[in-house]
Amino acid sequence: MGKIINVILSGGVGSRLWPLSRKSKPKQYLPIFEGKTLFELTIARNQEIASKVILVGSTQNKTIAEPYLKPVSYDIIAEAAPRNTAAAIAFAAFHADPDDILIVTPSDHLIEGLKNYREAINQGIMYAQEGFIATFGIVPTRPETGYGYIEHEGNTVLSFREKPNEDTARDFLKKGNFLWNSGIFCFKAGVYLEELMLFEPKLYNAAEVAFEYAEDLVLDEEHSKLIPSKSIDYAVMERSDLIKVVPARFEWSDMGAFDSLFEYFKGKGHPVDENGNIVVGTNKHTVFVGLTNCMLVSTDDAVLVLDRNRAQDVKAVYEQLEKDNSGLI
Repeated sequence: MGKIINVILSGGVGSRLWPLSRKSKPKQYLPIFEGKTLFELTIARNQEIASKVILVGSTQNKTIAEPYLKPVSYDIIAEAAPRNTAAAIAFAAFHADPDDILIVTPSDHLIEGLKNYREAINQGIMYAQEGFIATFGIVPTRPETGYGYIEHEGNTVLSFREKPNEDTARDFLKKGNFLWNSGIFCFKAGVYLEELMLFEPKLYNAAEVAFEYAEDLVLDEEHSKLIPSKSIDYAVMERSDLIKVVPARFEWSDMGAFDSLFEYFKGKGHPVDENGNIVVGTNKHTVFVGLTNCMLVSTDDAVLVLDRNRAQDVKAVYEQLEKDNSGLI
């Protein structure tokens, strides 16, 4: 049997968590989870399962990530121009042996309940050893509109569904055979590359060329930009006949926006007033008058006041600041 490798994807900037998350310190490197970062929590929970880490991320991520990787054996593949998850995972697979089992995890998810997590991952490893591609679906606890869903029958995937509206999410919950799509995968490196070659030969070939031209695992921009930008979901998961889903009961959140962060802070006993308002980042006495379900997020150089029902809209603020070449991102 090949090695078990934890492939950690660390490419995003966490624009929906601005002003906490910045280009210089994306959300996975913020030490706000009981003093730890999501990135180091990701490394820690897979440390007993995997013998090595392959980090795939931007050149900037390489610099920020290295201090956290010291406790483990690791390699870093630095992308000059990120081309989405299908290519990022292909680079890790090219760097591994075909029989190596890759546990692919985002770097910015919060997971609690390690016993249930390890049980699920071990089941995924068993599927990977048999030549399948395992994905992990979280048993839903509420009609969540911010996640994709997997329709399943046992370990068989019937369909992948995009983020639903509230009525559809309630319908999914009622039917009882829908799982949240966690974005965590497990497979042999060679199996993934074979399926990618089958369904996306242009992407496969362009990624292979870019990887061959990499120097010390640092990819160049010229070859990277020729790779079609596709997620693993569109490129492989929704098309392959080798998919198995592992229904999992560990607590999971993708920490994608402030509504997720609110639930985390509330669960850890962070003060929330009687109208559901919360303050993050300052100890100044703050009073909300006539407001409900709001967040005040304070940093040294910016303040965000947010209706939590509009948590996804923070991305538009970030994009406008980016357009304005603002130093606040």
